[in-house]
Amino acid sequence: MARPRGGDRITPKKGGTRGRTDRDRQVYVYTEGAVTEPEYIDIIVKNGVWNRPDRKAQYHIANANAEGKHRKPHQMVKEAVGTRRKVEREAKAAGLKPYKVLKNGTEQGDWNWPQVWVIFDRDDHQGIPEAMSLADEEGIRVAYSHPCFELWRFLHYTNYTSTFSGVCGDANSRLRSRPGFAATYGPGVHRVSEQESKHMRKDQVLSKDGHRYESAKKYAKKINDGHSSSNPNAWDPYTNVWSFVEQGLLLSGY
Repeated sequence: MARPRGGDRITPKKGGTRGRTDRDRQVYVYTEGAVTEPEYIDIIVKNGVWNRPDRKAQYHIANANAEGKHRKPHQMVKEAVGTRRKVEREAKAAGLKPYKVLKNGTEQGDWNWPQVWVIFDRDDHQGIPEAMSLADEEGIRVAYSHPCFELWRFLHYTNYTSTFSGVCGDANSRLRSRPGFAATYGPGVHRVSEQESKHMRKDQVLSKDGHRYESAKKYAKKINDGHSSSNPNAWDPYTNVWSFVEQGLLLSGY
């Protein structure tokens, strides 16, 4: 299982670095939400399955202490650029080479080359296309959900293909109404508020056979494939959080 690393630390602790080829991948994550997304990541890395047992990752919540004004998509991407440059300099100093997978599946460089991710929602934010464009130019990886992260959580319960008209509250309401959702907060709990639902519970996403994750991924890819517009503001609904799970954290499921 991946080892969680919270806080604002960029450089791994001294003495914790192994050799170039067997050190863990360091993954630096900027999250729009201060609660839901970090709790989700913590749950899946504690219970996830490695895609390859010889390749492991550690994650760092890079903006754990950030104020709300620093959690806007475009601002997070700009800050992530500085983090990427810093951690890549450190990786080069450690002897690592930039990693990429070619179209034919061939790998180049070191698989444990660090990655920087930004996880954000459409909500009613301005500048989403600009944030996406900057991320693409600067090598920042994005996990994007429209209208919000609750869609990804919702897909762990059921398929959904209709529009939310950009209203995150609608996605949250549908999530909270799913059979068994409220019970994850404790025996005898039948209703939870929107505010309470921001706190993740492991039974909302985990299953013994990994079926819930595989279903959520399948549903997400299907709805994503249905969008033809190049404007991410128009992708309603949309989520590619599964790419962060697999490409970033190196998990095959949970």
